[in-house]
Amino acid sequence: VQLQASGGGLVQAGGSLRLSCAASISGFSVKSMAWYRQAPNKERELVATINDNAATHYADSVQGRFTISRDNTKNTIWLQMNSLQPEDTAVYYCNAEIYGLGNNHWGQGTQVTVSS
Repeated sequence: VQLQASGGGLVQAGGSLRLSCAASISGFSVKSMAWYRQAPNKERELVATINDNAATHYADSVQGRFTISRDNTKNTIWLQMNSLQPEDTAVYYCNAEIYGLGNNHWGQGTQVTVSS
């Protein structure tokens, strides 16, 4: 299983970024995918999840600003991030739960930096 994340960058407060993550798997199906983030000196935290029925869940801190979406045919998810704030600065990681293979599948992380 390989997860390839992209789309991070530097943006001013109030701006937008769109992250993407593609899962490369063979012979298995993806149950759910998620975005986590880890800011300096902080623990990794859940940002948003989406399952194979398109049910979503968001952390309170991003509710209403971030939108997670998914293309099941491509095993790809996106995270549209609007109204970004400096506290959103972190390395963002995508995660996948695979039927039969568990949920410990991570992408390499992509840096998001929001300047004030």
